[in-house]
Amino acid sequence: MTWAIPAAYAVLLVLLVYRHATRRPRLSAYAPQLEGPFVSVIIPARDEAANIESCIRTAAETSYKAAEIIVVDDRSTDGTGEIVERLISTPETRGRVRLVRGADLPQGGGWFGKQWALVQGYRAARGELILFLDADTCQHPELLPRAVRALQVERVDLLSVLSRQEMVSFWERLVQPHVFFALAARVGDLRRVNRTRVEWDAIANGQFILTTRAAYEMVGTHETVRNSVVDDMALAQTLIRHHRDIFLTHAEEFMATRMYRSLAGILEGWTKNLATGIPLAFPPIPWLRKLAPYVMSLPALVWIGPPILWALSGWAWGWTALTTAISLVIWLMVYRVAGAPLRYALLYPLGAATVACIMIRSALRGSRRIEWRGRTYHSL
Repeated sequence: MTWAIPAAYAVLLVLLVYRHATRRPRLSAYAPQLEGPFVSVIIPARDEAANIESCIRTAAETSYKAAEIIVVDDRSTDGTGEIVERLISTPETRGRVRLVRGADLPQGGGWFGKQWALVQGYRAARGELILFLDADTCQHPELLPRAVRALQVERVDLLSVLSRQEMVSFWERLVQPHVFFALAARVGDLRRVNRTRVEWDAIANGQFILTTRAAYEMVGTHETVRNSVVDDMALAQTLIRHHRDIFLTHAEEFMATRMYRSLAGILEGWTKNLATGIPLAFPPIPWLRKLAPYVMSLPALVWIGPPILWALSGWAWGWTALTTAISLVIWLMVYRVAGAPLRYALLYPLGAATVACIMIRSALRGSRRIEWRGRTYHSL
């Protein structure tokens, strides 16, 4: 019976290899469309001095001709707005960039800062299509023209892409692949998600959301999801409630994102997101959604258990040793796909344990009180 365990891990390895080899759809399948509807690119920026210049420069280098870039400085205190002002006058931006100085959050409206910044950008936008783009992203010149093509070919109302995650520090390289592996396990094949009519299956990547103005206005803009920590998922699910179509595609070769730069950032960022985001990915059963964040920490035992049992057996060769070896091969593949140095796969039990702690921390803290970028929010 115990030898069935390494066999199960081996099956998982085969499934992962197959899933990666056949993952679809890919943005590379859509030829760049250089002309088309006018696109307003809206970038919310609060204390993004470390990221905003590369984001704007790469966005301005797009080969799509009819586009404007609107940066909303969300009351930054680190000079973000001044960097944008300097970039506006440079030849590289080609007159495409505008700066909107964000107003204070509305009193008593339950707004989160990002959604308020996005709505302010939308109010200044002229585009028939609207692209919401995070400030910590870098884009290939063909990203937008391919995305516009995909949106039109697929005849959908919202298109979102999955980007390559840049990882530089020790903790980024150790932890981030585990988080994304866990999220991917829940999402599954994107072809199952695309055009879904199951509300809790709907997701979007807030780093890149391209939508039509008509659909965005019809569902009530980001004001509808103004009090949600995971505004991207909430917006996608809102579209599904209105019988609109969403579409996700792999675009790792066309966009890169560096979400967090330190262990503290990883802890606070994922603690903020997971407690609210995980329950929305489950059926709307109160007890199930309350339990979901805790349940999502349990898969870590799949990775932590075998090496611990192997150590307790005195490192004798047996099913625990074989299971550990297969697990290592799995994580070598995961880290390779994620673009992290393969040597970090040797520490996969530590990475799994860290993610489990983050998920439990997120579940215990809940979503009623959120602290982020110097602001404190009380979720409704």
